[in-house]
Amino acid sequence: IAQFIEHLNKNKTPLHAVVAFSDAREDVAVDVALQYNDGFAERLFAFANTINTVDGGTHLSGFKSALTRTVNQYCKGKNLFKGDSLTIEGEDARAGLTAVISVKVPQPQFEGQTKAKLGSPEVEGIVASVCNEKLSAFFEEHPTVANKIADKCLTEARARERARHERELVRRKGAL
Repeated sequence: IAQFIEHLNKNKTPLHAVVAFSDAREDVAVDVALQYNDGFAERLFAFANTINTVDGGTHLSGFKSALTRTVNQYCKGKNLFKGDSLTIEGEDARAGLTAVISVKVPQPQFEGQTKAKLGSPEVEGIVASVCNEKLSAFFEEHPTVANKIADKCLTEARARERARHERELVRRKGAL
């Protein structure tokens, strides 16, 4: 899946090399590859037992929550917020991200006949713990890459806060 990420980002400027990891817990195999680029669109692809789950599901939500939590923990640990009352939200952590999440589940439960969304509840926690553990270790071992990712996420968070502040000013002026 690392080569798939490289293929997806071939027309973009990547910020770092592809980060890929895999692990298995409770008979659920988790493979993840991700790479940030200088763009702003998120491109997430989720697979369950090699079936493309276009509507995502529990494996995708587990990945999203782990990514946001891990980036926030890294920024707090390195004191990158610098006294801001800022926290990185999910959309900030996923801006410019291309990722592939693949799980192999022994008894998958899909929502609907088209198998477009994985509904197995236990998969969310497994994917979240694997991603949190592996990404935290990666950030500690590769601080330059982690700092690039953190800078990208912090820039997005500050832009979101500025936009919210400008919106409030315009609304206040409109009310007067």
